[in-house]
Amino acid sequence: MSKHVFKRAGFLAATVGIAGLLSAGVASAHVTANVYGPQPSKGGYGSIFFRVPNEEKDAGTVKVEITVKPEYALSSVRAKPLPGWKAEVVKSKLPAPVTTDSGTQITEAVTKVSWTAEPGTKIAAGSTEFQEFQISAGKFPANVDTIEFPATQTYENGKVVEWNQPTPASGEEPEHPAPTVKLAEKSADGHGGGHGTDTKAASEDGHASSSSDNTARWLGGAGLVVGALGLGVGAGATLRARRATAVSGKSDTEGK
Repeated sequence: MSKHVFKRAGFLAATVGIAGLLSAGVASAHVTANVYGPQPSKGGYGSIFFRVPNEEKDAGTVKVEITVKPEYALSSVRAKPLPGWKAEVVKSKLPAPVTTDSGTQITEAVTKVSWTAEPGTKIAAGSTEFQEFQISAGKFPANVDTIEFPATQTYENGKVVEWNQPTPASGEEPEHPAPTVKLAEKSADGHGGGHGTDTKAASEDGHASSSSDNTARWLGGAGLVVGALGLGVGAGATLRARRATAVSGKSDTEGK
């Protein structure tokens, strides 16, 4: 009786574990904009990490391009050097001047940031690798709560995937969501946060703050935890079942 119960428990736990691991992989399979440490605030500066996974089975990623909307008027954007990738920051004249909250008129701002793989470098084919591309930017607009960074992912076989769909008011995630970052309110002293503290915080604790894939991260983390627990319980149940069988067999032999 107990033998069958243990077998059923082990099978169920293993099934839950596998499902959890699979859901974690599915939940994170798109380009996201992430923040480590203090959240960038309205009118402030901060660092953003664009996480790019590879979804093609037979082709690696060789270029990533981020579009910066002109209305954000980001006059200062820097790309952190990444070995094997050539970064380029493009500034363009704005269609119309943008006046900041301090009264400054911005006529030229960054509109694109791209990373192109050098020979021998790529995000490998399959779903087991990703790369993070970091920028430091500002001043962020003071009149919006969330900023979007449409992204273009180019594969070595010529395939191009656009991650540019806004999330609707319903909150339902589109097929190719644009990477987004939520901006915090200004601090009490009127200054924006995120001045160079992001990288240090990331190296100390590695915790990601809110971004476009909050739901995906929660689901992915929960899936991994449940998966690990499920596999552990399954393994333990199997061992207990074997021990119970061995003891039962020994008792039967002694009884004879």
